[in-house]
Amino acid sequence: MMVSLQGIPLSRYRAGRLMKQLDLQSTQQRKHKYRKASQLHLAIDNTLNREFDVERPNQVWCSDVTYVWTGRHWSYLAVVLDLFARMPVGWALSQSPDSRLTAKALSRAYETRGKPQGILFHSDQGSHYTSTHFRQHLWRYRMEQSMSRRGNCWDNAPMERFFRSLKGEWIPEIGYRSFEEAERMIGQYIAGYYSQYRPHQQNGGLPPNQAEENYWLTSKTVDKNT
Repeated sequence: MMVSLQGIPLSRYRAGRLMKQLDLQSTQQRKHKYRKASQLHLAIDNTLNREFDVERPNQVWCSDVTYVWTGRHWSYLAVVLDLFARMPVGWALSQSPDSRLTAKALSRAYETRGKPQGILFHSDQGSHYTSTHFRQHLWRYRMEQSMSRRGNCWDNAPMERFFRSLKGEWIPEIGYRSFEEAERMIGQYIAGYYSQYRPHQQNGGLPPNQAEENYWLTSKTVDKNT
């Protein structure tokens, strides 16, 4: 899409032929197994119910955790995404996929976005989202919790797409050499390339930053005219 926006016609099939001529291959991440959770799951409604198109920023956030190879071990990345423009608003990297990780990503999002109120927070049923520690943060920030149905990844499809883009476009096939390198490079993707430059179909081809900026400019114009 980025090539097409520059006026260069490039279909999926033409791109495939060019990649073959240049001996280029898409990257594939190594397999990974999560540790088994020891904590019981809570029954929380799927309030979002796949209503991924929202009317404004800070209305619905979704979140998930994925894994990244960092030299000698797996590390875990938690990301919080604002559904309006598919904007990553908070993230954290840790060597443990626990509720401290997800709470840190949530807190960063909450502070970065100016402590918004009334947000619907959606995730899967992982213990790092059902724990007392994490739910206390949601209560403190006055957020309503929504959860995907068990074993149904499509209930949190925007997060699946975000991680697929991150791993397919940015993370090296062999992972990173260290935790510090992973943290630095992932930060460059989230705050830099993805938010500022990468076009998104949800935004009519605009990157998240531009889509949100257009929303706020339009909102101010409407307020002046009312």
